[in-house]
Amino acid sequence: MQDIIHLLPDSVANQIAAGEVVQRPASVVKELMENAIDAGATKVEVIVSDGGRTLIQVIDNGIGMSETDARLSFERHATSKIKSADDLFALRTMGFRGEALASIVAVAQVELVTRRAADELGTRIVLSGSSLEEQQPVAAPAGSNFKVKNLFFNIPARRKFLKSIQTEFNNIVTEFERIALINHNIEFSLTHNDSEVVSLQASPFRKRILDLFGKKLNSQLVDVEVNNSLINIKGFVGAPESARKRGAQQFFFVNGRYMRHPYFAKAVMEAYSQMLPQGEQIPFFLCFDVDASRVDVNIHPTKTEIKFEDEQILWKIIAAAVREALGRFNAAPGLDFDAEDILDIPAMDLSGKSSSAAVAPPKISYNPNYNPYRSISPEYRKQQQAVTGWESLYEGLDQSGEDKVDMPSPLIGEYIVPGFPHIDEPQPELPIADKKNEAKLFAADEIDAALQYKGQYILLPVKSGLMFIHQRRAHIRVLYDKYLKQLGKKRGYVQRLLFPERIDLSVAEAAMLESISGELSSLGFDISSLGGCSFSINGAPADVDGLSPVELLHEIVRGEVELSTSVKEQLHERLALSMARRVAIVKGQILSNDEINALVGDLFAGNMPARTPDGKTIIHLLSDSDIEKFF
Repeated sequence: MQDIIHLLPDSVANQIAAGEVVQRPASVVKELMENAIDAGATKVEVIVSDGGRTLIQVIDNGIGMSETDARLSFERHATSKIKSADDLFALRTMGFRGEALASIVAVAQVELVTRRAADELGTRIVLSGSSLEEQQPVAAPAGSNFKVKNLFFNIPARRKFLKSIQTEFNNIVTEFERIALINHNIEFSLTHNDSEVVSLQASPFRKRILDLFGKKLNSQLVDVEVNNSLINIKGFVGAPESARKRGAQQFFFVNGRYMRHPYFAKAVMEAYSQMLPQGEQIPFFLCFDVDASRVDVNIHPTKTEIKFEDEQILWKIIAAAVREALGRFNAAPGLDFDAEDILDIPAMDLSGKSSSAAVAPPKISYNPNYNPYRSISPEYRKQQQAVTGWESLYEGLDQSGEDKVDMPSPLIGEYIVPGFPHIDEPQPELPIADKKNEAKLFAADEIDAALQYKGQYILLPVKSGLMFIHQRRAHIRVLYDKYLKQLGKKRGYVQRLLFPERIDLSVAEAAMLESISGELSSLGFDISSLGGCSFSINGAPADVDGLSPVELLHEIVRGEVELSTSVKEQLHERLALSMARRVAIVKGQILSNDEINALVGDLFAGNMPARTPDGKTIIHLLSDSDIEKFF
């Protein structure tokens, strides 16, 4: 029988390995930036086009490579970081397995230009799908220049499953932030489609945080520092007022490498256990320095999950360190007025001289027999006499308290919708089509009897019973339809601000704002760039009075960063819903009769009044038969 097991060709093996290492364009950016840092670069430039689909270029001023090293670097498991298995447990570099470049070149077209400082000429190498196409000496600056073009060009199935350009670019920004944040002593720049997104100068850790995530964090960061034999912790956590429901920046770094660690994240949140509502998130930026032999960074292909030898002990140290930092943050001097001798301030006389005489407490005099009602005039007493003639209100009622047929109670008739039959009158059978749309059978001039209940619901009598309308959800539905039309027509109503307001965003948020600037203009925003990640809000939508334009815009952009897509319809729907939720009336808001009538009329003028855009119930109908069961 013929043997069936055989060795895979290197090109196929590299493509399989690329499935683990190169998942998307952001993976390429991560690997090339880490290589630049390992090469001792002090300046790294990242240039991408079309979200990394067509071009990813990383330029550094590191030590560069010789001609032999340049060619060998693209071979699988070629590395300068480890020589024996023992070296795996003493790693301090970012890359070490020698799989990154081999995996990248297996699924893309790669060009490398590199030169060492001591060499007169550099080397240019061109490869495509693991095949060498060109190698020659060239004049080049010291360092390395990697160009990765047409990612997944030879694997159409993988390329087809790439997300939208904006989504892939957001992932690139995320990797860029992680690497640039911890390597704050290195200059970084990021350019997308020939437009510079961010430029970072070498700076202290705190300054790098503010450059990436906005200057608003400056007053909300609390220093954390702990040094002991197991771990050294330095960094910052957010003050309690920096908490938010979602999207908080949370970063752990171990020996200069970003990591995800939910267990340690719970240790940080443990320090806030009685300070924050359930579900709130706190930003933190914590750097751990641990003996390399006590951690394993080789348990995941992307090296973002790390195993610690003493996790339970470290959990307690982290929680205690954050708790101590918060204690120092809140350790403002206070006055205990119940304590004795808290202050020793000498008494002063009117001339400002010290007086040793005892100071007597002031005496309070009052008249215990004073009665303010004795002074009320007789005329006022007459006005306060009981109103007579109240018996006439009950005329027409028999002894059992039931309404007579020929004279309905005015108190009941007041809440019957004009134009509809009385509850006791026979009602004609409705066609099936009308039954399905029964809620649409009344017009705006027929809702004078609508009532508001506890600032949350609108009660409206209709032919078949009593309708309950959730007023906030109804307003969200109305506003959603309005904003969706504005986005479709690309026409919004702008209210100019007397004084433009400045908004500082993170790198990812700034990139997102640029990409949806047209849609924001359709909603009514007038925004101009101030350079970097700062923008000026010159105008806001005309119907957002009382709301902060900065907070409104920040919430919209932050939501888009978390849920981005290239499908314009979905983008419009999300933007419209985000605006509607922010602008809609809040729970408990009291409405006038005109406001109630306008809201109900606008609700039923739409196509889907029964549910919100995200599927929540707006209307509940309590039928006449259900009401009669109560009695």
